[in-house]
Amino acid sequence: MKPKTIKIQTSREFEAAFKVYPQLPKKRLLYLRELIIQTAQETQGVVKLDLNLKWSEPAFRSNIGSTLRIDWKSKNPEQYALYFQCSSRLIETFRLLYEPKLRFEGNRAIILNLDQEIPIYELKECIKACLRYHEIKHLKFLGIA
Repeated sequence: MKPKTIKIQTSREFEAAFKVYPQLPKKRLLYLRELIIQTAQETQGVVKLDLNLKWSEPAFRSNIGSTLRIDWKSKNPEQYALYFQCSSRLIETFRLLYEPKLRFEGNRAIILNLDQEIPIYELKECIKACLRYHEIKHLKFLGIA
């Protein structure tokens, strides 16, 4: 699918946030950033993507979606994560569809190890669902399955 042009608005704080990460986590988070942007460009209904900080973490929000954050934390230095709104049905649905391919933390995060190969198809489906959440939250399995 050829990516469409969408309006991407990026804050200076968002850009600066990546400078503080150690080298390997930074590389992985920058890859996630590109994957999220690419997925937004391929996602029906997404015409705008705001890149900002939320709770001091890089955050993405589309015109029709829920907020998606990414981060690495020094208390768990071997992993990084994608964080979703815990009051949504996102993680609950992803767990039903993609466990054990993806690893989860409670009802708020997909956890990735720094040394693992990323299951790109599954991750993009999760990102897509988050970017479209307000249009699909009423659908069984968020319209994924």
